[in-house]
Amino acid sequence: MAARIRKGDTVLVISGASKGRRGEVLRVIPRDDRAIVQGVAMATRHVKPTGMGQPGGIQEREATVHLSNLKLVDPTSQQPTKVGFRVLDDGRKVRVAKATGNVIES
Repeated sequence: MAARIRKGDTVLVISGASKGRRGEVLRVIPRDDRAIVQGVAMATRHVKPTGMGQPGGIQEREATVHLSNLKLVDPTSQQPTKVGFRVLDDGRKVRVAKATGNVIES
């Protein structure tokens, strides 16, 4: 299945503890239908120090968010939108914002 949300996209969290927050997608995990979004779903991790000079302690990191809880923010209108697909005349399959009909460049 084609990816509606990709790395580098700006998304809005529509459900969960971080509802209403926007952030950039840092990583997508298609196997689990999850994504890591910058500054969203922060979780504390207890980290041991490594031999490479990395200090241990309690660190905050982004946890994964299910893709169904994310909505893509249209780059032109800055409004959350559903994503559709269209095949262009030259044969390329592109993502399209359902609200405006604009092609979303990746």
